[in-house]
Amino acid sequence: MKPYRIPQLAKPYTDYDMIQRHAELPPFPDVRGHLLYIFLNHGASSPQHNGELYTLVTTLIQLGLDTHEVIDRNGDSEKDIMRSRQLKVLAGDYFSSWFYQLLAKHEQIEMVGILSTAIAELNVMKASLYIKMRGMLLSAEQYLRHTVQLNMQLFLSFTPMIEESIADLWQSLLREFSHCETVVKELRRSGDPEGALDGYCYWHLLNAATEDERHLLQDRNIDLKDWKKLKMKYKCDSLLKDKLHHSVESIQAILQGVKDESLIHELTAALDRFLLQMKISGQAAGEG
Repeated sequence: MKPYRIPQLAKPYTDYDMIQRHAELPPFPDVRGHLLYIFLNHGASSPQHNGELYTLVTTLIQLGLDTHEVIDRNGDSEKDIMRSRQLKVLAGDYFSSWFYQLLAKHEQIEMVGILSTAIAELNVMKASLYIKMRGMLLSAEQYLRHTVQLNMQLFLSFTPMIEESIADLWQSLLREFSHCETVVKELRRSGDPEGALDGYCYWHLLNAATEDERHLLQDRNIDLKDWKKLKMKYKCDSLLKDKLHHSVESIQAILQGVKDESLIHELTAALDRFLLQMKISGQAAGEG
């Protein structure tokens, strides 16, 4: 199998000067991409010659969808806010549009249909989640479950192309890795009330807080000092870190049952890569 190099292949499509200058983009979906690449390229029936292409276009689509989700609430001026929002809408469309062009260029028209269907289904699921959020019909655990499912949905569309003997392993690991990525994102966004609105910590606090505290949260005008006090009081970050720890342990337990030496080597490398990224991210956050 060729070395995993999807982040490098994606750079010509993602490193656009104007976007880089004026809009902070969400993280590249590297962990799910690495996992997809491994499973698409393992086994006699997998389309090895297209594994890299399929992984590249899927991660670009996911980055586009994630970019549309990140809309600034703050800015130095109304002009800054508007510019950032416009650029993120355009950036999301720009990233997603490459999947049509790349697949068409390689005459993978059927895959255009498969991924287009997956995107449509994902958007229906997302709309359903938003309706529940607006109706205040979610617990923190329900929010996390829905979000993990959304984050793995696009990648699940490749399950029929994966060797049948490892399809269950693929789905189990995709869920756990998606859970890890989702929890890391929730930890990252929980640092300030603006970024954390509608995230795991917000829903946990709404369910755990006193009536006066809930009113403060529902007004969506809580300052940073009060937000940090509530997070500490109700152990938001500790809960998320425990979830991350348990999910990593689950991945390690699953990997212990893999007998294929080449597959376990690739999957262990993917986990090690993820753990290293978490460590670097955590160090950067500590320095900040």
